[in-house]
Amino acid sequence: MSKLRLLAACCGLALSGCASGADPWVELAGQRYTVEVADDDEERAMGLMFREEMADDRGMVFIHERQEPQAYWMKNTKIPLDILYFDNDRKLVSQQRDVPPCSAGNQCPPYPSAAPARYVLELNAGQAAKLKLQDGAVLTFGPGLPQP
Repeated sequence: MSKLRLLAACCGLALSGCASGADPWVELAGQRYTVEVADDDEERAMGLMFREEMADDRGMVFIHERQEPQAYWMKNTKIPLDILYFDNDRKLVSQQRDVPPCSAGNQCPPYPSAAPARYVLELNAGQAAKLKLQDGAVLTFGPGLPQP
């Protein structure tokens, strides 16, 4: 009987490992987005540079170590974006909508948060308007992303 329990436990671990292999997602205003995660300096610096397009149900979430004023820019970014800033509680504290691409290298302007933020979500331009986002909206993280 104990061998059977051990086998069941091992199968359960294997299945849970498979489930965690799913693409990470976030949900905002009832809309789910499959996201790429940028949680270190190198990934955050690269962001969505050089992308020719991104599906409307996709995005990138940037995770910072602490909540503080943030500023993003569009250096080498070829698609217009909405840049959404969230605090430690994942509440929307600032929005930069319809930010245009920039090919001016280090001359690209920054788009700062209006309040300290820890998480940043980049979506295709127009998504924030489509969702009618207002400050205070809550970003929900799916499995595999840090939970509060």
